[in-house]
Amino acid sequence: MEVKVNREIRDYTEGVFFGLSLRQCAFAVLACATAVGLYFGLSPWLGLETLSWICVLGAAPFAALGFVTWHGMTAERAAWAWVKSELLTPRELPSRPRNLYAGAAGAGRRRARGGKGGGRA
Repeated sequence: MEVKVNREIRDYTEGVFFGLSLRQCAFAVLACATAVGLYFGLSPWLGLETLSWICVLGAAPFAALGFVTWHGMTAERAAWAWVKSELLTPRELPSRPRNLYAGAAGAGRRRARGGKGGGRA
């Protein structure tokens, strides 16, 4: 008997239905529901060939959301990372250098003089 083990433990996904994960099953059901809704909603006005293409195009984004990963992230995590990097992060990060040595040396000199202030007595 042979047991298949993933090289990376984080790549493990539990198969719920036909080897699909729960996430993949949910998005597959959502894609089917979208296709059925489009079919019955648009069938009085469109022909069968046009309607079939609209159903496929309407269901494809939901199917892709369940199965696509990018750099180990699910589709919505990848979309959130893109929004954060492109829209929420400023293009220019300001640089405000501080001289830590001068600050520490100044505090040491003030302590040596016995006072908190920098004025002469």
